[in-house]
Amino acid sequence: MPEHDTILNINKPKGLTSFDVVRRIRKITGVKKVGHAGTLDPFATGVLLILVGRGATKQSNAFMELRKQYSAVIRFGLRTDSHDITGEVEFDHDVEIETESVEHLLPKYTGTIEQVPPMFSAKKVNGKKLYKLARQGKTIEREPNSVTIYDIQCAQINSRDYIFEISCSKGTYIRSLARDFGEDLDTGACVIELKRTAVGEFTIEDAISLKEVESEWNSIIA
Repeated sequence: MPEHDTILNINKPKGLTSFDVVRRIRKITGVKKVGHAGTLDPFATGVLLILVGRGATKQSNAFMELRKQYSAVIRFGLRTDSHDITGEVEFDHDVEIETESVEHLLPKYTGTIEQVPPMFSAKKVNGKKLYKLARQGKTIEREPNSVTIYDIQCAQINSRDYIFEISCSKGTYIRSLARDFGEDLDTGACVIELKRTAVGEFTIEDAISLKEVESEWNSIIA
């Protein structure tokens, strides 16, 4: 790549949007052409690939196609309008979910599946972003998308919370998986923690913080 064309594996902190990170990187680097390869929700953390420079951003589609891995904590008995912990609570009930009941569903969600995107998402329908309609209290019909779940494993944390390790294709909504598991078990469910642990060969172990980029940018591009 030409000078200053760089792929940054950023460990996105909770509370920032993916575009917040892009703006921070633009400010730190002084490079105007900066993008990302796959949105993370503000409440989510983990691997966010930031493409710095014109040459890097031209590779965006290739990076978007890479397999994603997530670690998610899903709480059963809790349903929100966004299918995550940041949404408005629709109900919150104490439930006890047997591990066997959850594991029984895993084959259903392994392989290529049809998944309806959540209303609180950046997906566009008829030119309008769904989350903007959702904020207006509107719900519209969404066509399901074909996504691939390469592997999904779970382990019980307590009577209501399970940790899921998921390997999937682009376009997969972990929040939608939680919603669908909750519907199948007739309990409701939502994601209370979400971390992207890998994008292709870019892993959370190798990710760097925004502070590290700020202090080490000159050595990164050297």
